[in-house]
Amino acid sequence: MIALTLAEIASAVDGMLHLQGTDATADTVVDGVVTTDSREVGSGDLFFAKRGEFDDGHRFAPAAVEQGAALLVVERVLELPVPQVVVADSVDALGALATEVVRRVRARGRLRIVGVTGSNGKTTTKNLLREILTAQGDTVASRKSFNNEVGGPITALELTDDTEFLVAEMGASAVGEIARLVRMAHPDIGIVLKVGLAHAGEFGGIEQTVRAKSEMVTELTADEVAVLNADDPRVASMADVTAARVVWFGLGERADVRATDLVVHARGTEFTVTAPGGASVRVRFGVLGEHHIMNALAATAAALELGVPLPAIVEALESVTLAERWRMEVMGGRDDVTIINDAYNASPDSMSAALKTLAQVQEPGTRTIAVLGEMSELGEFSGEEHDRIGLLAVRLGISQLVVVGPGARRLHITAINEGSWDGESAYVETADEAFDLVTSIARPGDTVLVKSSNSAGLRLLGDRLGEWFA
Repeated sequence: MIALTLAEIASAVDGMLHLQGTDATADTVVDGVVTTDSREVGSGDLFFAKRGEFDDGHRFAPAAVEQGAALLVVERVLELPVPQVVVADSVDALGALATEVVRRVRARGRLRIVGVTGSNGKTTTKNLLREILTAQGDTVASRKSFNNEVGGPITALELTDDTEFLVAEMGASAVGEIARLVRMAHPDIGIVLKVGLAHAGEFGGIEQTVRAKSEMVTELTADEVAVLNADDPRVASMADVTAARVVWFGLGERADVRATDLVVHARGTEFTVTAPGGASVRVRFGVLGEHHIMNALAATAAALELGVPLPAIVEALESVTLAERWRMEVMGGRDDVTIINDAYNASPDSMSAALKTLAQVQEPGTRTIAVLGEMSELGEFSGEEHDRIGLLAVRLGISQLVVVGPGARRLHITAINEGSWDGESAYVETADEAFDLVTSIARPGDTVLVKSSNSAGLRLLGDRLGEWFA
């Protein structure tokens, strides 16, 4: 974080500075890392004691102090020998401090901000942009999937006086949450990737999802840029609610940044990217899955708007071989068995894309095994969407389904009820049972996909299988 005095921090968060029992003064400067996790605290860092659904960060403040915290932001004074700023709500205070830090760094005139949202692909697109922009200047980007009311501010608070680019992943499970993040770190470029059924149960339906995702671009001005998916009608409709200049990406003729001549294989994808003005370059993209091409196009469109030359963008894209841990991560190799661990999260769109990729990379004479768990947070759409995935697996000719857990059982039932299928489906209750089954049936040359929502926990099953077949 940029250097601020304790008084400046207290003012930014509308809090009361408490210095009793310390040697600090209001003019004491802190510039450490900001965190809500006491395990991450180091000497000179700032710890925000956040109340959670199941626990209270104030319980961990003593541990933060033992590890060298220079400041606590708390909702009540604690009997600890360290400066404290007492606030009404520590999460609101975290956002307020991030807003002030962004404002100060912006005032220096160098910072450009890219916001990224969408039902799928946010983390991959953010990671690709980070790779592209790091070669151009000091870049801060969200760690992991830090994209909510806590992760967003913590990312913004990593800004320094030298930061030129902030790539902010902005997620939401309710209307208003992206708008809150946009007000904190107003983008120069706002990217909307796709609107699907991810979190539809929490949003209350697809129209509410559209409304929430459109918050990325509704507050952009005519001097700013909205990067929109030309191939998704729901995203394309957002051109009507933004004053920003629209740059389109996609596979169709409408797109300003377009991919053609797509080839998908087990080592990744290849495509030709065409930029505004007609320049075209062949890209050998090491990230597995045709759906990731759209993320690469979105990152390319934003980078071009930031002045990065197309050859430099392509060089950066070709250097990336993994979108993110547990996202189409290729593992295994023993006995020519390939494990694709894509079980960080799942929605109907990402599940469909992963199954299509599994079918596309199948070599003649080999088998495909899909180990599938529940797609969570779908609400009233859950049953029909699991049905749809079961039918898709059949129509794609997946050789073997292994369906894990009661939340996904309907997928299994739909598949076995489909008569025109040469494959098989097995249902197991636990990841341990799935591991035993897959290791017993896998043959040389098989490709195994592991896919589920994070809550189903299958990413660890994917790791186990990857290690088993390493």
